[in-house]
Amino acid sequence: MNKFRVKACVFIIIEILFLVCADIYIINENDNRKDKLYAVEISRIKNRIHNGEDAGDIDCSKYKEVVAVSEFNVGDTAATLYDYKVEQVDDVLYRFDYVSHDDNKIIITVCFMSVAMVLVTIILMIYFDRKILAPFNRMTDLTAEIAKGNLTVALKQEKSKYFGKFVWGLDILREKLEEDKAKELELLKEKETLILSISHDIKTPLSAIELYSKAIKTNLYENEADRNEAVSGIENNIMAIKDYMGKIRQALRDNLFVFTVDNTELYLLDVVDEIKKYYNDKCDLLHIGFTVCKTDNCLVKGDKDRIVEVVQNIMENAIKYGDGESISITFSAEEECILLTVSNSGCNLKDEELVHVFDSFYRGSNSTNISGSGLGLYIGKELMHKMDGECFAKISGDYFNVTVVLRKA
Repeated sequence: MNKFRVKACVFIIIEILFLVCADIYIINENDNRKDKLYAVEISRIKNRIHNGEDAGDIDCSKYKEVVAVSEFNVGDTAATLYDYKVEQVDDVLYRFDYVSHDDNKIIITVCFMSVAMVLVTIILMIYFDRKILAPFNRMTDLTAEIAKGNLTVALKQEKSKYFGKFVWGLDILREKLEEDKAKELELLKEKETLILSISHDIKTPLSAIELYSKAIKTNLYENEADRNEAVSGIENNIMAIKDYMGKIRQALRDNLFVFTVDNTELYLLDVVDEIKKYYNDKCDLLHIGFTVCKTDNCLVKGDKDRIVEVVQNIMENAIKYGDGESISITFSAEEECILLTVSNSGCNLKDEELVHVFDSFYRGSNSTNISGSGLGLYIGKELMHKMDGECFAKISGDYFNVTVVLRKA
């Protein structure tokens, strides 16, 4: 229960108590009124009898509540339609029949309105919570994740007239940022390809230098002119190598991967709850069976946001390259470590490819016609190394399993 619901419950309880106290006060005031009309009328009739007027001659039609006056007989127990009161006047007992016009209708109306006010308040609180606060909280979570660089969490479209268009725009922004990130990774891939190409091109001048060196060493050149030409060839190839090295340094100058972590102690279930929050809805929308096994809560070492990022990368791979049937997260303990394993069905990766799945930009044979950069598992492994952990993969029949090793605190 969030803070708003707690405060709403407290407010409703206070409102109920206030209305109950007000109703009780009104009822008590009505019961304790000493100036009730029938009592006033009885007092007036008593004065008339005391002044010598006969009770039978008194016309009660002139009174609003007293309907009859008669001498009271002790044995008179006959049923009557009216309330009555026995009063003594000059040593004689008289019976006064009356109809009391108390404010019962007003009291009932006030009680009914009090209940109605409480119900209206409850309905308004529920409406405000579901239609305004709940969408807003989901947007808050999304903006926080975007700020942390997590662009994989989709936000369900809201039918709320208050936030529907805003949430739609926010999700479009998230998709645009995710697209830009993909383009950056593609540029990085091109840069690495360039470096690999340059590294390959360096082999040619190196081979030439090696041949010139052997020729000079074995006195292959008989005259000075040939030897000078060989030395000149060596110098030219050295200049070519320097030029290649300059290009490599330029390509490496801007490194997109800066793996920084803030290692502390955290509870394992905090990570698990984050993953559930991200992927329960997403897997439900994709009709993928997603299960997270129960585990004991324990302290582990690392950076919570970075661990969540690692598991997210693995989950995205499981969604992208699995068969869409099932994904599960299981836990086990080994010595001073906690092993978190993500398993997805539908693995068709070859066994010999397993050693390369954590290489940067590597994409397996199962990636045909599937967009991606080949960096998810690579980044995950590098981050786990920064947190004194590990990340490894295994194929078990039709299942592809990626395990994250976390150190216990």
